[in-house]
Amino acid sequence: MNTVRQVSAFVGRWFALIVLIAGAVALITPSTFESWSAQVPLLLQIIMLGMGMTLRPSDFAIIGRRPWALLLGVAAQFTLMPLLGWGIAHLLGLSPVLTAGMILVGCAPGGTASNVMVFLARGDTALSVAMTSVSTLLAPLLTPLLVLLLVGEDLPVAASDLFVSIVKIVLVPVLLGLVLRLLLPRLIERVIDVLPLVSVLGITAVVLAVVASSASTLLSVGLLVVVAVVLHNLAGLALGYAVGSVCRMPVSSRRAISIEVGMQNSGLAAALATVHFAPAAALPAAIFSVWHNVSGSTIASYWSRRPIEGTAREAGAPVAGSQQARS
Repeated sequence: MNTVRQVSAFVGRWFALIVLIAGAVALITPSTFESWSAQVPLLLQIIMLGMGMTLRPSDFAIIGRRPWALLLGVAAQFTLMPLLGWGIAHLLGLSPVLTAGMILVGCAPGGTASNVMVFLARGDTALSVAMTSVSTLLAPLLTPLLVLLLVGEDLPVAASDLFVSIVKIVLVPVLLGLVLRLLLPRLIERVIDVLPLVSVLGITAVVLAVVASSASTLLSVGLLVVVAVVLHNLAGLALGYAVGSVCRMPVSSRRAISIEVGMQNSGLAAALATVHFAPAAALPAAIFSVWHNVSGSTIASYWSRRPIEGTAREAGAPVAGSQQARS
């Protein structure tokens, strides 16, 4: 088990590079992984089951203690990122399919890698974990509505179909994982250190499938999509911090909101794009999976060297499973 933990820690540390290499391999030999696209929803279900296993009732205690901070953060995530995705896609003149992919990324909930980034950034980890959990539970309702509002005019999409997909892919596995954590705590504690490895392998497989299925599209408009994704992520990080500043949140909370807003569950976006649109619509999500881990690690490293003066650090050690890599 110690060896598995070491391997898990290694792949978690080098997650962005591993996914980048996987994308390059899929681009070189797309026929090898093209058939994997049908398994993308299953892969994400496994990842979300692992996320559910990391949750505890105490992770939601912040709702009662500081509801304003949580409400502000979740509201910023479900307004800023969808609008940024829509605006940047139209500003750069992306095709309707790629625009749908950008919007799907923006409408996705948070993911667990952000919890690690917030901890490393000396941010409010409790707020980060709560934002990830609550946004994930709200996703079946909010994500379809936002996608229908922003994408419906360009591509036909049924909110009910998206709702069912998110319930199957996200809500059911997360709740099942939470129940398993409550019923079998000792067993889950034994395997919880392995979950980051499972998450990284799952997201890597998703990237392989998405890039292979839309290799021709990526080769023709790849640079433009990369620019769009980078702008989307950086704008989310900046505006998330700005919202916290305007509302006079503590610095630790500003950092948490910034990272939670800027980092998305791009694996979910890739799965929804693959099922309901086209493989090309999953490209922004695949690129986002790589880039947001690079930018998140960079900003966390920068903030970790800047002590928080005059504010009590509310962030504690992240929950064990929060070290899962985020899609």
